Amino acid sequence: MYKMAETEKKDVLSISDTGGDEKNEQVTREYLQQDESPSAIESRKAEAALVRKLDCFVAPVMMLLMLISYLDRGNIGFAATQGMTKDIGLKGSQLNTAVSVFYIFYILAEFPTSLLVKRLQFNRVIPIITFCWGLVCMCTGFVQNFGGLVTCRIFLGFFEGCLFPSMTLFLCNWYTREELGIRVAYLFIASALSGAFGGLIAWGILYMDGIRGWGGWRWLYVIEGCITLVWAVCCIFLVPKNYETAYFLTDSEKAIMRQRAERTEAYSGGAGHYGKADIKEAAKDIKSWVHGVIQIAVVTILYGFGTFLPIIIKDGFHYSTVQAQYLVIPVNIWGAIVYAIGAYLSDRYQTRFWPLITMAPIGIAGYAILLADVSPGVRYFATYLISTACFLCTGGNITWLSGNCAPDGKRAASLGILLTLTNIGGVVSGQIYQTNSAPKFTLGHAWSLGCLGFAWCGWWIVRAMYRRREAGKDRKLTEGYTRVEGSMYTDREPDFRYQI
Repeated sequence: MYKMAETEKKDVLSISDTGGDEKNEQVTREYLQQDESPSAIESRKAEAALVRKLDCFVAPVMMLLMLISYLDRGNIGFAATQGMTKDIGLKGSQLNTAVSVFYIFYILAEFPTSLLVKRLQFNRVIPIITFCWGLVCMCTGFVQNFGGLVTCRIFLGFFEGCLFPSMTLFLCNWYTREELGIRVAYLFIASALSGAFGGLIAWGILYMDGIRGWGGWRWLYVIEGCITLVWAVCCIFLVPKNYETAYFLTDSEKAIMRQRAERTEAYSGGAGHYGKADIKEAAKDIKSWVHGVIQIAVVTILYGFGTFLPIIIKDGFHYSTVQAQYLVIPVNIWGAIVYAIGAYLSDRYQTRFWPLITMAPIGIAGYAILLADVSPGVRYFATYLISTACFLCTGGNITWLSGNCAPDGKRAASLGILLTLTNIGGVVSGQIYQTNSAPKFTLGHAWSLGCLGFAWCGWWIVRAMYRRREAGKDRKLTEGYTRVEGSMYTDREPDFRYQI
């Protein structure tokens, strides 16, 4: 849910000639500041209190879903260090194939989910898909061969592929676009924490190895699958259909939610319906594809780093299995902290570009160190540099696109395009870290460095594109542009301002 303005305010345009090639005309928008009445101040305070309440009842549910989903998809890396490859007879690149096939079916699920989830209703879709992938995760603990592992990864990919677009659009229904950045960040903070919790759980489950004749990795899948099933049942009661039926909102808070919805109805599509026109608008808008291609690059890093980090630490840095399990914990916690700070500053100063453009070079430096001939301790330090960039860059790019799309149906379709392209990176990530390339993993590190450099360049292009569009909008406003009555409101309208 997006917000065109806090209140209906008059635009004051000031134009100045800077004389430069890129700044021939600078147009700034100032909003007239009027003295607020006591009732307006109280309304603003009540809305702020409502947002804090949403942060207690809505965001944490989505965070836990994200954390659990990343635990269940990423535990294959921990399982591989605990003897899974030997127990089920994996050979050559079969482990990499099992990682990649997950994302192929993840891709197939994301776009249709983006378009259908509102019609099917969030309170139905989210618990059902969570229960399904939890069941698949638990069943993975019983596989006996490569075929069984691949089958489980296929189903896991499909059901988890339905989750992220559902969560993103669910959050969009509760928060304004100015508030959305940090809330989407919560999801990727959870994904970072999943690496920490995954390492902690795997470390503990190591000591269950041999109980009832099972390897520790089997217990890992069964226990994490059971956790997911329990949370799926909880979601039946915790995920509301909409704010009108939310158990945690009072009547006055529901009234505020209605006011927030009314402020954005002009370009949010009202109740969030979509049609062919929305899909067409998204498909022909170059920004959907530019952000999507960049997302391929950053997700290649995120998924490669998240899945193979335990293997890289064990086989690449020559640490023991136990050490590999707990050494991933602080790396992922650091990534979560950096992302939380970056997302807060991004929302605080309403900028999406600068956090991305400043953090990416730190990750590039990390991969450069991994490619160098240095000690294991220095290489382990480099993983902290990589985690500084990979979580923030992945989530920040999604937030940037999501906040710059209107109407609501176009946003859903644009996110569908981006997320479909995204998981091409997941397929690639499963192949660049071949297990037989240890200990150097040269291809994986070099490919990831190149992807991050590509994304860094891409964000400069995106920034230039948005600034050019903003300049065009300002020209229309100075010329007295008026929208044709009854025409579709999109983010190309002059009074929709892009977040840059």
